Amino acid sequence: MALVGNWSYPTTIKFGPGRISELPEACAAAGIKKPLLVTDKGLADLPITTATLDIMDAAGLGRGLFADVDPNPNEKNLDAGVTAYNAGGHDGVIAFGGGSGLDLGKMVAFMAGQTRPVWDFEDIGDWWTRADADVIAPIIAVPTTAGTGSEVGRASVITNSQTHAKKIIFHPKVLPAVVICDPELTVGMPKFITAGTGLDAFAHCVEAYSSPHYHPMSQGIALEGMRLVKDYLPRAYADGTDIEARAQMMSAAAMGATAFQKGLGAIHAMSHPIGAVFNTHHGTTNAVCMPTVLEFNAPVIADRFQQASAYLGIGGGFDGFRAFVQELNDSLGIPRKLSDMKVAEAAIPELVKGAIIDPSCGGNPIELTADNLTALFKAAL
Repeated sequence: MALVGNWSYPTTIKFGPGRISELPEACAAAGIKKPLLVTDKGLADLPITTATLDIMDAAGLGRGLFADVDPNPNEKNLDAGVTAYNAGGHDGVIAFGGGSGLDLGKMVAFMAGQTRPVWDFEDIGDWWTRADADVIAPIIAVPTTAGTGSEVGRASVITNSQTHAKKIIFHPKVLPAVVICDPELTVGMPKFITAGTGLDAFAHCVEAYSSPHYHPMSQGIALEGMRLVKDYLPRAYADGTDIEARAQMMSAAAMGATAFQKGLGAIHAMSHPIGAVFNTHHGTTNAVCMPTVLEFNAPVIADRFQQASAYLGIGGGFDGFRAFVQELNDSLGIPRKLSDMKVAEAAIPELVKGAIIDPSCGGNPIELTADNLTALFKAAL
């Protein structure tokens, strides 16, 4: 079976090996004549980025590049990106990379024409309606990792460099017009990034599946997303050139981000402030927190994970699933405790403050409080 497809859900997706060559057609479809490619510092000089700039250049689209993007992008990166976008006379963004490049690229396109500060558009109530929708630039998304799924998302996570709080900025028109999912772009990922990003996709699926909200479509997507990660992440980790495994993980990433419209939970509520304060890798942090959060949510989610375990071919129901998660983490070199990631116990009060106001809290199956979050952080430490 050829792992190639053209999908219109949740946006236009060109999926398959080698399809980065279709970037000029994607720009034309989105009405972009002078794109700015936004990526992170680590990707800027890699062959996949140079080759993509060559494709743009050959098609008369120029070589516009902005790469001053930190692993946890902040408003300073965003301001610099908007300045580069406007100074270069660009008319659209190619968001290229992992979560940081995708998130910041989407925000550059969103903010380039706005007059209010980015924090005015945080994902609270209907704050997104404050934005001038007519000046949001078109976005092409090109993921180079398989985890965040930001390529099919309508939001970005931006860290406030003053308060060290991660904020989710949302607008429906931040959903990219065209996505190019080319698994060949993920072949060069280091093992620890393959593991961390893959487990980010898994966490998205696990939390969406656990969420109490009603969204049967997301529930089904989350279940199959978990299966793809279970079957293909160990293969991608063992052999980075396994294109079938890379492709299936790219699908799992997009599925996780589509599924979490149903909600996220304590894993992400904990991970966001940890990443903001300690600059840890987001997906890896999710993975470390996952066994603890599963145990905490067990009284409410055990029955539904009986069904999931049966579908996934994991024996022992919920207990079997939780054991599988820890075994998967161990096999991928994930630390067992947050303290292994230099997270300090003294920071727990600050982390709890960040977690309790995180939008992810609302999707946890058990209501989160300062007390139970404190206990969760201590248990995961």
